[in-house]
Amino acid sequence: MAETTEPMVREDGTYPTVELRRPMIVASVVQTRVSGVDGTNPGPDIRKNLDYFLECIDIAQGSGMPSDLLLFHEFPITGFSEWTRDQLYDFALEVPGPEIEEVGKKAKQYNCYIVFGTYAKDPENWPGHILHLMVMMGPDGNVVAKHWKQRNVRGMFPGSEQYTSVIYDVYDRFVEMYGIDEVIPVVRTDIGNIAMSAVQFEPELFRCMAFKGAEIMCRVATGGFEFDDMRLTSYHNSVYTMIANNSVSTQGRHPGFFEDESYGGSGRSSIFGPRGVELAKADVFETKKFAMLPMAEFRKKHRIPDVHMNLYKPVFDQYRTRYDPSAYLEYLPEGKREAYAHFVKNSRWTHYW
Repeated sequence: MAETTEPMVREDGTYPTVELRRPMIVASVVQTRVSGVDGTNPGPDIRKNLDYFLECIDIAQGSGMPSDLLLFHEFPITGFSEWTRDQLYDFALEVPGPEIEEVGKKAKQYNCYIVFGTYAKDPENWPGHILHLMVMMGPDGNVVAKHWKQRNVRGMFPGSEQYTSVIYDVYDRFVEMYGIDEVIPVVRTDIGNIAMSAVQFEPELFRCMAFKGAEIMCRVATGGFEFDDMRLTSYHNSVYTMIANNSVSTQGRHPGFFEDESYGGSGRSSIFGPRGVELAKADVFETKKFAMLPMAEFRKKHRIPDVHMNLYKPVFDQYRTRYDPSAYLEYLPEGKREAYAHFVKNSRWTHYW
């Protein structure tokens, strides 16, 4: 088990950092289309999506002010669609891997950080598991961090559930392998302390990231998000929040989905400042939106959230989760309906989905 040499949360309200590359940094959300690959022949579509991703990096860095940080949506290389488990495992990326290395070359070319999400696999350590990762490429061209999604939202789609393996569903082994600090990680970089996540509707997660010193929350979506869920992350924690969603498709409707489907549909990628101030917001089309973040000035006064935990801890101590963690350590569902049946069977609550 990995050991930490310092507490996860300091008592004096400060947090660890590294020196900034400059007092002011430029951060951008790059809103691009999402295109799910053909599960029966994924290779050509993976190549097509990757080429488009690389081109969009060039466009983003070639138009307007160059960015220190580019945030893309949840699945720029694999896309999102309906596949069998075997199909998705077959083309899920390895991180690092050849596709990731090509993105890294762009990060090195532009001396920037590039953050995006992907379906992934780790055959050596997690055989059979399909992972949902956030990936950060650094200015040296290498993977700076690959963070697992902490949990899947449950009850969103009637009769089906996600079968990807997130931290909560393999919690015991994850902590044994990587340590408790990696459950809610924060990356210290020369443009700020960055937390990455594809999770929505769980403010406690982002509060913990702020406790651990996150200054910039990089959040991603595909198919939509609740705008206030993102804005209030900044409002309640006095941090910067970036959300990258997919654009409306310029090549026809995405198979299996209406363009305005899900909670919000396409577009509205945004950047929020401390206290929830809207710094940039996209419409529904492919675009880059940027904001200048005065990180050095921000750090002079910023402290972790001031929370009166004694009031709330007794309630949290008595709370029982709807279902226990580590549900995918002994059982991997074959599909979304099997995943649904598994969670209904193991739920403490009278299920409502």
